[in-house]
Amino acid sequence: MALYILYESASGYGLFLANGVDEIGQNTEAVKNSVTDLNRFGKVVKLAAFNPFESALDALNQQNAVSEGQMTDELRNFLELSLPKVKEGKKPKFSLGVADPKIGSHIYEETKIPCQSNEFVLELIRGVRLHFDRFIDNLKPGDLEKAQLGLGHSYSRAKVKFNVNRVDNMVIQAIFLLDTLDKDVNSFSMRVREWYSWHFPELVKIVNDNYLYAKLAKFIEDKSELSEDKLEGLVEILGDEDKANEVIEAAKASMGQDLSPIDLINVKMFAQRVMDLAEYRKKLYDYLVAKMSDIAPNLAALIGEVVGARLISHAGSLTNLAKCPSSTLQILGAEKALFRALKTKGNTPKYGLIFHSSFIGRASAKNKGRMARYLANKCSIASRIDCFSESSTTSFGDKLREQVEERLEFYDKGVAPRKNIDVMKAAMENVASQGAEMDVDNSSKKSKKKKSKDNDEKKADDKENAATNGDAAEPKSGKKKKKRALEEEAKPAENGKENGTNAENGTEKKKKKKSKDVEMEDVVAVSDGKKKTKKKSAE
Repeated sequence: MALYILYESASGYGLFLANGVDEIGQNTEAVKNSVTDLNRFGKVVKLAAFNPFESALDALNQQNAVSEGQMTDELRNFLELSLPKVKEGKKPKFSLGVADPKIGSHIYEETKIPCQSNEFVLELIRGVRLHFDRFIDNLKPGDLEKAQLGLGHSYSRAKVKFNVNRVDNMVIQAIFLLDTLDKDVNSFSMRVREWYSWHFPELVKIVNDNYLYAKLAKFIEDKSELSEDKLEGLVEILGDEDKANEVIEAAKASMGQDLSPIDLINVKMFAQRVMDLAEYRKKLYDYLVAKMSDIAPNLAALIGEVVGARLISHAGSLTNLAKCPSSTLQILGAEKALFRALKTKGNTPKYGLIFHSSFIGRASAKNKGRMARYLANKCSIASRIDCFSESSTTSFGDKLREQVEERLEFYDKGVAPRKNIDVMKAAMENVASQGAEMDVDNSSKKSKKKKSKDNDEKKADDKENAATNGDAAEPKSGKKKKKRALEEEAKPAENGKENGTNAENGTEKKKKKKSKDVEMEDVVAVSDGKKKTKKKSAE
C-alpha cells in the first residue's frame, strides 16, 4: 500500500510519496538514520504535488484551520486532485500520513481517505521539514525563512487578540504585587518603629497602626519641640484628642535618646516612603476590585475580590480555573500538604486558598470541611459563568452567595435551604429583567430622538404650507380626509383576498398559538401551586 505524506508549510501544502514502506516501515531507526542524509532520504520520499498559498492572509487562514483540526475547501480540492482516484465500492490502495490525528480524522470523515499518524510518519515529516527547500524548484534561499517568520508573527498576533476589558493577566499581576506590597509595608513599618523608638520609645505603646505611626514620626520629628501648639495637627492625624494629649505628655517624660538633625531627616524621609507605599497599596486594591468586577463579577460577589484573584492567579487564568473540577478548586493552594498526605498515607487537606474566605471561618470546626466542599462547588459554577458568558452580571454570584449563607444556617440551626433549581431560576429572571430594562432604555432614547425629528419636520412643513397657501389650507385637509377614507375602504378588500389564499396557514398559526398559551398557563399554574405548598410548609 502506497503512503502519501501531507506537509503543511508556511508557503503551501506539499504532498510527498514514500517509496518502499513495506521494507523500512518495520524499522523506525532506519528512517531516523536516513533523515539527515538527503541522498538516502530522497530515494525514500519524493514530491508528488505542491499547492502554494495565494497570499499571507490565505496562509494564516489555512494554518488556523489546520491548528483547529479542520480541513478547508482548498485542502480538500488539493487532495482530491493530487491523490489517486478511487472507484466506488472499492477500498483505496493508499493511505495519507498526517502530523495531527485530529485533522486526519476530519479528512477521513469528509473524503473517506484513510489517514494514519504514528512514529514512522512523524519521522518522515521531520525529514521533509529538514529538506523541504530542496524538494521545491525555483525557491530562493531566504524565501522560506521569510514566509515562516511572517506567518509565525501573524499567527501569534491573531492568537493573542482578546477583549481588553477581560484580561485576567492584569488580575494575576495585581494580586502578586498586592501580596508583595503587604510584606514590604509591614517590614518597612517595623524598621520605622525600631528606628524612631530610639528617640521616642513611648509612642509605640500609644499608636498601634503602622501607617499612623509613620505619619506621626514625620510630623513630630524632634520630641523636645513637641508642645501644645502642635495639638491640632496631632488630633487631625489621630482623630482623638485624648490620644493626642497622651502623646504630648509622653514626649515630656520620654526616656529616649536625642538624635542629630541628619538622623531625624533620614527617619522623616523613610517614614514618607512607607506612607507612599501604604497609599499606593490602597490604590492598587481599588484597581484590583475594579478589574475583578469586569473579569469575574460572579466569583468576586461570591467569595470576595482578593480570594477570587488568588484562585485565578494560582490556576494560571480564568479559563484554567473554569476547567478545574470543584474537588481540585477546593484544595487549590494546598498541593504540598496533599502530596505529603498521599505519600505518608495520612489525611488529605480539606481546603486550600478558599480557607481565607469568611464562610470557612464562620463555620464550626466539625463543619469546616463540608463548608469548604460546598463553597468550592459554588466557586466552580461562578468561574464557569464568568468565563463563558458573553454579558457580565453579578446576579448569579449574589444568588450563589445567598445559597452559601443558607447552607451555613442549615449547618448551625437546621433551617432547610432552597433548592438549587429554584435559585438559578430566580437568577435567570433577574438577568432577563436587567436585559429588558437595558432594551427599554435604548428604545426610549431612540423613540425620543425620532419624535423630536418628526416634530421638527412637521413644524417646517406647516410653515411652508402657511407661507404658500395662506387661507387655502381647509379644502386641502378635506381632500386628504377623502383620500384616507378611500384607502381604508380598499384595505379590507385586499385583506379578504389574502385571507382567502392563506386560510390554512392562518389556522395552523392560531392552533400553535393556542397550544403555546395553554402550555404557558399550565406552567404558571404549576409554579403557583409550588409556591402555595412552600408557603404552607413554612407556616
